Amino acid sequence: MPQNTTTKSLNNHQVFVIEGSKEDVPSHSQSTSKCYDDDGRLKRTGSVWTASSHIITAVIGSGVLSLAWAIAQLGWVAGPAVMLLFSFVTLYTSALLADCYRAGDPNSGTRNYTYMDAVRSILGGVNVAMCGIFQYLNLFGIVIGYTIAASISMTAIKRSNCFHKSGGKNPCHMSSNLYMIIFGATEIFLSQIPDFDQIWWLSSVAAVMSFTYSFIGLALGIAKVAETGTFKGSLTGISIGGTVSQTQKIWRTSQALGDIAFAYSYAVVLIEIQDTVKSPPSEAKTMKKATKISIAVTTTFYMLCGCMGYAAFGDAAPGNLLTGFGFYNPYWLIDIANAAIVVHLVGAYQVFSQPIFAYVEKRAAQRWPNIDREFKIPIPGLPPYKLNLFRLVWRTVFVILTTVISMLLPFFNDIVGVIGALGFWPLTVFFPVEMYISQKKIPKWSNRWISLQIFSLACLIISVVAAVGSVAGVLLDLKKYKPFHSDY
Repeated sequence: MPQNTTTKSLNNHQVFVIEGSKEDVPSHSQSTSKCYDDDGRLKRTGSVWTASSHIITAVIGSGVLSLAWAIAQLGWVAGPAVMLLFSFVTLYTSALLADCYRAGDPNSGTRNYTYMDAVRSILGGVNVAMCGIFQYLNLFGIVIGYTIAASISMTAIKRSNCFHKSGGKNPCHMSSNLYMIIFGATEIFLSQIPDFDQIWWLSSVAAVMSFTYSFIGLALGIAKVAETGTFKGSLTGISIGGTVSQTQKIWRTSQALGDIAFAYSYAVVLIEIQDTVKSPPSEAKTMKKATKISIAVTTTFYMLCGCMGYAAFGDAAPGNLLTGFGFYNPYWLIDIANAAIVVHLVGAYQVFSQPIFAYVEKRAAQRWPNIDREFKIPIPGLPPYKLNLFRLVWRTVFVILTTVISMLLPFFNDIVGVIGALGFWPLTVFFPVEMYISQKKIPKWSNRWISLQIFSLACLIISVVAAVGSVAGVLLDLKKYKPFHSDY
């Protein structure tokens, strides 16, 4: 690799490196200094709390908004049970994946900077290509889902104010396209932040915002239950014959599984987050602790928000809790909650985009050595900004593409289900399990090996069922859909 690429990696503390070649590692004397880690890169500074904030930013996103709807499809028994099941699966497989950050010894083994690096060094072969396809398509789908969700929340703010001013007489229907464009323009600006390690502050702000709107959603659900004095809903969920047919019940139940899977999805960026963590203690130990904290926090919020939303609305629980008709009063509180969602999704978009940015830019730098040249632009009172023309153009095109696709397919609930279903099994279960088996050299057909394979197969079945239901939902939406025309 050319020398200028290596220097850039050191100066910018580039945390996403796709090819972990020896040429990327500086001399031994440099790697053993107080300023550099064992791989010759600038000392990582992440802790349990920064890792937790990254995870919470990635996990408590738009997924929490669809949980009341998901529980309405499953009912009081299956709904919370499925949520707990997904939380335990995520907790277990995240622990397996955290052990894959270093190949071999957990304290001194070779670092894997990305999910794909881990698959490459531990499994190799066709697994690398399959992992890349699933990971980057999943990331791409997630940022599209976040663009849709942010625009819905911005539209909800406008609608609630319109609804309030008209005294409830005007339904205030409007398009979300303008708000998708505004969100996209914001992301174009923020996408010029070079790498993951430099957006810790954005993740921290986003994590605070996620707590804000989750608390508001919970409080509104409690208030609604207190107002009516009853807990709505049933043990088996939405009833057949009343609101939905038997076929629709099956599709909706399947889609609910996908929605809950999406709500817990963050394995796709786990290794990248782990690469920001300092050591000692070992990165795996820190990451497992951060995972436990994050999953405990998110599951508590999910249970409270999902269950209270279902208790408030029953079978009529909306696909997006905060945009439900019954929540337009107090309108100012809804505005705060929806504004918090928008700010959170601005940060979450960057968390999920950074691996894609890093992958493309690394590949480009390998093919065209001078493409990563930077031009210093003086800024009065601040350090000069390092402009990279390729980064500017490519990241801008990426954001524009995700925005246009979001405008073409503004089906928040169904898109969330499809993304959750397609990404859950391969990224959250299959690869972590297979890498764990390989790392620990678990004998084939041993009790441990059989147990892990049964676990993986069960999760595959759930993913297939969820994918079928979610795709069916998208197809139903397409029947009554006009391109670039989304009214709320």
